[in-house]
Amino acid sequence: MSAYATNSPTPLNRGNWFTRAIDWMDGNGPGAWIALMVAGFIFAGPLGLVLLFFILFTGRFGRRWRKGGHQMTRSHGCGFGGRVHVSRTTGNAAFDAYKSDTLERLEREQSEFEEFLRRLRESRDKAEFDQYMEDRAKAAAHSDSEDNTAKA
Repeated sequence: MSAYATNSPTPLNRGNWFTRAIDWMDGNGPGAWIALMVAGFIFAGPLGLVLLFFILFTGRFGRRWRKGGHQMTRSHGCGFGGRVHVSRTTGNAAFDAYKSDTLERLEREQSEFEEFLRRLRESRDKAEFDQYMEDRAKAAAHSDSEDNTAKA
């Protein structure tokens, strides 16, 4: 381990100095962004505002740390960069065929499930509407019987 080791899950030799700095800050968590923003406000007000807008517009807190610290989109040393491209071929024909079959099956299952949910919502809505109409008919019949007893 070198003297320049960080908590960053990505190697520091990728990209320019700006992307490396952002990766390093992302690797240290939201506390590092907050500390940098507060320091920016203390030492140079406009710099703090710039950092605040950068954090807000890039979604630094929302997309990574809201559901837990283990859902970062950066690479964890696998070399993929955190992104898997399903349309890319691997060069292995058997695996590519398996992958396409699996993706087609998953898409089919997703559409079947969405259709099931649609039917379930329709049946629930119909049951609620039928109950409403039944209650309304009972209320109308009850009010008619009260009107008839009041007239007599």
